[in-house]
Amino acid sequence: MPGATGRKRRTFGNTWWGKAWVEALEERAKLDPNRLPRGRTYARKGTVSKLAVGAGEVTAWVQGSRAVPYRVTIHMRAFTEPQWESLLGMVGSRLGHVAALLDGELPAELAEDARTAGADLLPGPGDLRPKCSCPDSANPCKHVAAVYYLVADEVDADPFVLFLLRGRPREAVLAELRSRRAPAGAPGKRVRGGTAPGVDPKRAYTRRIAALPPRQAVPGTVGPPAVLDVDPPHRTGWSGEMFVELAADAAARAWELLVMGPGREAELSFEEDLARRAAASEPHLIAELAETAGVAARDLALWAQAWREAGRGGMAVVRETWPPGQAPLAQAKADLAESGLPGEPKIWRNRITQGDLQLRYGRDERWYRFVRDGEGWRVDGPSAARPTDVIYPPSE
Repeated sequence: MPGATGRKRRTFGNTWWGKAWVEALEERAKLDPNRLPRGRTYARKGTVSKLAVGAGEVTAWVQGSRAVPYRVTIHMRAFTEPQWESLLGMVGSRLGHVAALLDGELPAELAEDARTAGADLLPGPGDLRPKCSCPDSANPCKHVAAVYYLVADEVDADPFVLFLLRGRPREAVLAELRSRRAPAGAPGKRVRGGTAPGVDPKRAYTRRIAALPPRQAVPGTVGPPAVLDVDPPHRTGWSGEMFVELAADAAARAWELLVMGPGREAELSFEEDLARRAAASEPHLIAELAETAGVAARDLALWAQAWREAGRGGMAVVRETWPPGQAPLAQAKADLAESGLPGEPKIWRNRITQGDLQLRYGRDERWYRFVRDGEGWRVDGPSAARPTDVIYPPSE
């Protein structure tokens, strides 16, 4: 609660992992509960200085009742090689855990899985071995307890501090995880039980390049994407469902390129690719996709509908107008006049409107049928080379 000055009392642990450190100190590490409150008071008073975290060690100076500060050193039990193998093997097998760590977050699921794997990142009984230059023989003394609480600030700033306190820095942990995620035989892939055989540079440079393997048969269908075991970190704004959709879309695009062959697929603009993705998405995801892409949800819904009906050409005539010249418009106007629809055809740039029907001429020299939809227009079917084919579609 706020004190007499109106200032909020200093707390320790502002992130999930920082709070987990404090909870482990107070509940699981079997520390003297009578000594910890005095340590919190010391930490709040700002008596701790020059706090540094190294591999398996924390050092700091704490100002006590004497003029010269006390030297505090805390050793934390390092993981054994089998424990590291168990921990990194578990993390490396879960895409969500790796993604969270790369984003600087430590999900609760990872901490629980690590504990289950026998490599608890948080301190337990006997894990912390402190030493203080003060004359107090209690364990922990108030100076050590103050440093315990301030380590929560370090953990808040970087959850990899928990790995460092167990013996390995961030770079070593991430390098090992990348190695485990690399495909078999890839450069830098760790070979268990020995060292990967090297290749002499001269031999590598002069070696004849082997022929490419024969192209495999294209599968008849696209398989389902892998599902993340946990959602990405919340602050990224992404969800597991969005990643699954992206993976499925990428697989479908790759399959289309394999079927059509190289050079058959035109490069899509950002807006076109966005419309293509939205056209294949569930309706409730289009608004989320629009917000992520920074476009209006109503515009993206129109683009998606046009893409489903008439592809990139349909989307193009939804988004732009242009002056095509008189010849194609004159023929379309004559065809509309003979259609028996009420009203007179009205021409504006590449659009001809008569009643609730509108024809639009695209830069691809094809005609697109639009029907009135409230106060606007929507694409109604595929394009055609002749205006009569969209005035009288096959279904009519």
